Amino acid sequence: MARFAHTVTVAALDRGWFEEAADALVDLLDASREGPGGTVVLADGRAVEGLRLLKGRHLRPGARYGEVPAAREGAGTAAEAADGPAALVSGTGDSPAVPQAVVLRAWRPSHSVEVESLVVEEAMSLKLGLRLSGPRRPRAVELSLAGHQPGGGSLYRFSGRGKADLAAWWAAVDRLPTAPPAARPPASGRAVHRLAKARLTLTPRPAEDGSWRITVALSVRGRWLLRPVGAVVLFFARGPLERGLREAAESAAAEWNTALAELTPLHGEALRAEIADALVNPDGPKAL
Repeated sequence: MARFAHTVTVAALDRGWFEEAADALVDLLDASREGPGGTVVLADGRAVEGLRLLKGRHLRPGARYGEVPAAREGAGTAAEAADGPAALVSGTGDSPAVPQAVVLRAWRPSHSVEVESLVVEEAMSLKLGLRLSGPRRPRAVELSLAGHQPGGGSLYRFSGRGKADLAAWWAAVDRLPTAPPAARPPASGRAVHRLAKARLTLTPRPAEDGSWRITVALSVRGRWLLRPVGAVVLFFARGPLERGLREAAESAAAEWNTALAELTPLHGEALRAEIADALVNPDGPKAL
């Protein structure tokens, strides 16, 4: 087994602000409704950018969301417009099936929200799942991933699961800087392939200046009879893997710090209005 670790420093996220923002976002979406052409409309009448109901009832289990592809030129355009979003989802009519869609599995704002996404490309088919516990005051985030190459064998299949215990995360960053790190990483994930399996963990601790120091650890090992072969491969690949983990962690930390630096610490109605504006226009106001 090979193990790699790298520690990065990131700006701390205020828990109160994060939970207030999550509550405001859930409120805005819970009050939304289906508009003309499957658009999702906020309570103030503005449509959410990039979100369209393609099948089912809005905010009901089984509802399918996505973007309707732009109409193709030619004779099929009128027929596609007449058939509407349902035809695009089912693949009937002149338009191909939508290659990516998000299906709502559960919408219980006081308990949990579950969504599932299917991405189909020529070389790979991916199925991703997300479950958020306690959406208004997020307690945990769970992720699942399964992928395969259409027509490929077991060597072209992989799966993974991950979970972030947010209560444990806040407890870990609320410790004294001199205290030892949490014994159990509050965020971890596993990936499994026929030839190998990997485990990724994130362990945070507070720094003296109030920022967070997060240790990213990756362990990889071969499976079954291929363990000796995997050990040889990992011996030669150790350098690139270690460098890749370090670069990925540093890049993610830089993006996190940039995003937090751009956030305006709004609260109350001002925060709610800011989130609503972001849903309607993610790119921000355009210059005239």
